Amino acid sequence: MEKLEYDKVYSFRELLSLILLFCPALGFVFVVWFSSQSSSLELTIDFPYFPVEFSLIAFFGTVATIGGTLDWYYHRKKLGMKISKKERDAEAKALGFGGISMFILMWSATFSDSKHLYLIPIILVLIYTVVMISYDEFVFHQKRCGKLETIYHRMLVFGNGMAWLSWMYFIYY
Repeated sequence: MEKLEYDKVYSFRELLSLILLFCPALGFVFVVWFSSQSSSLELTIDFPYFPVEFSLIAFFGTVATIGGTLDWYYHRKKLGMKISKKERDAEAKALGFGGISMFILMWSATFSDSKHLYLIPIILVLIYTVVMISYDEFVFHQKRCGKLETIYHRMLVFGNGMAWLSWMYFIYY
């Protein structure tokens, strides 16, 4: 583990996982706002304004985003460690290829009249994402992480998992 200097400016590669971490949260807010007139979203002018699943997505997504941000900060500032290229790449693949692809598929299914056509691609991307997250956890984190960092990881993984389950329930129930 190499110590980072506190005045170091992070490269784009070092910031990529942090940038990708915020994409689903910001994307979800943007698309709900942009698509607020769609009957598929079941938005109302009366309380509750959103379906309960959207409230769960917002809650668990926030937990995941906070956990991921704290983990990113903890690695770089508190521990002063330099994340290896392999670990950064694994995180970027899980968030980029898995998370962003999943987001696009889920929104497409939300507005589709043929939701069943999206189920297999969603499951395939889910499997890929779980494999990449497991790879990151078991190869890079299992022996290195302490209790606090493990809590951040669990917030990220389980928060995203619960948000995804809530969204799947909204789409397919």
